[in-house]
Amino acid sequence: MHRCGESSVAGTDARIRLEGNRLFVGGPVTYDNVVEVIRTGDAAIKADDMLIDLAGVTWVDSSAVSMLLEWMRTAQTYDRRIEFINLPSNLADLIELYDVGSLIPTDKPAESV
Repeated sequence: MHRCGESSVAGTDARIRLEGNRLFVGGPVTYDNVVEVIRTGDAAIKADDMLIDLAGVTWVDSSAVSMLLEWMRTAQTYDRRIEFINLPSNLADLIELYDVGSLIPTDKPAESV
C-alpha cells in the first residue's frame, strides 16, 4: 500500500511527510511540539515498518531523544521494525550524552579508530 502525505504539526514549524514506508521529519523538535510529533509518527509506525528520515530536522532539545524512544516502544508494541536515518549531529550528540544509542537503531557510521 502506498501512502503519501505531509502534515504540519499544529502551532509549530515541525513537518512530517509520509511516502510509502518512509517518514520524513522536518523543522524543530522541541518541548513545544514533541507530543504532536510523536502522535503523528505513532500512527505511521502502528501501520507498518518504517524508515524514519530526520535529515530535515533543524533544531532539537532533549525531548527529541524521548520522541525516538517512544517511537521504539510503539514499534515494539505493534511488532514493527523501524530505523532512524540522517540524524542531525546535535541529536546524535544527545543520544550519546544520554547513553541510549544501543536502544535506538540508526545508520550512524562506525566510529573511526
